Amino acid sequence: MAKRKKLIVMVSSTVYGIEELLERIYAILTRFGYEVWMSHKGTVPVISTKSAFENCLHAVEQCDLFLSLITTHYGSGKEDAESRSITHEELLYAIELNKPRWILAHDQVVFARTLLSNVGYDNAKKRAELKVKRNPVIDDLRVIDMYEAAIRHEVQFADRKGNWVQKFGTADDAQLYASAQFYRYQEVECFLEEHFKNQAAVAQRAAQEKKP
Repeated sequence: MAKRKKLIVMVSSTVYGIEELLERIYAILTRFGYEVWMSHKGTVPVISTKSAFENCLHAVEQCDLFLSLITTHYGSGKEDAESRSITHEELLYAIELNKPRWILAHDQVVFARTLLSNVGYDNAKKRAELKVKRNPVIDDLRVIDMYEAAIRHEVQFADRKGNWVQKFGTADDAQLYASAQFYRYQEVECFLEEHFKNQAAVAQRAAQEKKP
């Protein structure tokens, strides 16, 4: 029998301050039988004619599963101060493509969002007016924008799907979530197959409705 192709999990995150956690997650996922694309480990496929940004988005397109870690550090890759980081763009693209995704968010990001909302800074536009000094807690308030994108904050509550975000405070918390969600390899394969069947059915219905 032909050897079954491994499912590809892309791990999207910044690296600063969570190197040990990324090593743990990489070890767990590879032990469970996945192929893991992670920039920290140098396993993201690189096409020499593309930029780092283009290679990362291409990886989002090609992966089967998407695991995002939203931390207190916003990440690099910005062309200027107003541009989004590569990690932010990866998350938005995964949502746009409706990739099967699992998302972890640091509890300090969740706390900061609640605190700022309570004092009137309850959306991205208002938070952009604030200037955050360099500090060891949160280096860019757009990590809150990432969290809001992940929970589908802009979508009406009744219509929100794919909006589960797991809060974590320690590396052990994050490792437990990754282990619990990914260790049933065969179940994830079945979920993925059903996910794409549903997508195909929706696309087919939409095409039929467009016909005169």
